[in-house]
Amino acid sequence: MNRRTLGRTGLSVSEIGFGGWAVGGNAFGNSYGATDDAESTRAIRRAFELGCNFFDTADVYGHGHSETLFGAALHDVRDQVFIATKVGGNFYHGDVHMDFTPAYLRFAVECSLERLRTDHIDLLQLHNPPIDLISTMGAFEPLEEMKREGLIRFYGVSVHPPEEGVAAVQATMPDTVQIVYNLARREAEDTFLPTAQAANMGVIAREPLANGFLAGRYNADSTWDRGDIRSRMPRRYVAQVSALGQRVRELAEQSGMTAAQLALKFVLDRPEIACAIVGMKTVQQVEENLN
Repeated sequence: MNRRTLGRTGLSVSEIGFGGWAVGGNAFGNSYGATDDAESTRAIRRAFELGCNFFDTADVYGHGHSETLFGAALHDVRDQVFIATKVGGNFYHGDVHMDFTPAYLRFAVECSLERLRTDHIDLLQLHNPPIDLISTMGAFEPLEEMKREGLIRFYGVSVHPPEEGVAAVQATMPDTVQIVYNLARREAEDTFLPTAQAANMGVIAREPLANGFLAGRYNADSTWDRGDIRSRMPRRYVAQVSALGQRVRELAEQSGMTAAQLALKFVLDRPEIACAIVGMKTVQQVEENLN
C-alpha cells in the first residue's frame, strides 16, 4: 500500500483508507444496509494486514457502533494506525441534530475515546459544519484546547461543496479537509484542490465510489432496503450515476481492473489528495479495493 503525507500534519497515511460508515450498521437507518459484526471485524483486520493504516469513522455511524468495532478490532495495533473520527451529529438525546457547542464537543470526544479504546484521536473532524462556523476562527478554540491536552493530535472538517473546503483553508485553523470527490462529483477540481495544495492542507477524498454506484453493480431499476441512504435518492439521479458506473465497469474490464479499482485510480491520480476513504464492510470488498 502506497503512503502519502497528509498535508501539514506530516502523517504518512495509506492512500486508501477504511471508511467506517457502512460497518456502523442499519439499526438507526442512514447507512448502507445490513451488516454482520464478525465480518466487519474481519474486514477491518484484513485492511490492516494489507497495509491500510488510516481508519476513518464518525460517532454518529450506528450511533457509536462503528467506533466500537474499530476500537475492538484495532486495539492491539493501535500504535500502528491512525484513527480519524467526526463529531457534530448529536444522537444522544433523541433525534440527531447538529451541535458544535464547546461543551458538546468535549462530551462527544470523551465518549468516542471510550468506544475507540484509546487515549487520543489522531484526527478529529467537524462533521458537516455550516460554512459560517467554518469561517469563524473562534469556532476551533475548543479543538485547540483538546489538542493542547493531548486528547486529539490534529483536527479538520468534513464537508460536501468545494466552497466549504475553501472556507476551511481560508480559516487557516483546520489541518485537513475531507471532501466529496469522485468521477461523478468533480467540482472540487476547479478551486478547492489547487487552493488546498497551495496551503499544504491535508485532503481526504470522501465517497470516492459515489455511494457504491461507481463499483458498476447497480442499474436504474436497483432498489435498497429502508434505511439505506440510496433508497431515498431521486430515481433520476440513481439512473444517471448507475449508468456512469456501468460505463466505468466497461472501461475497467478493458484494462484488466474492476470498476471500483478504476474509480479509485481516478481519485488517486490527483496529487493533491492524500487519502481516499472507501466504505467497506466485507473482506471481499477490502481485498478488491486495496489490492
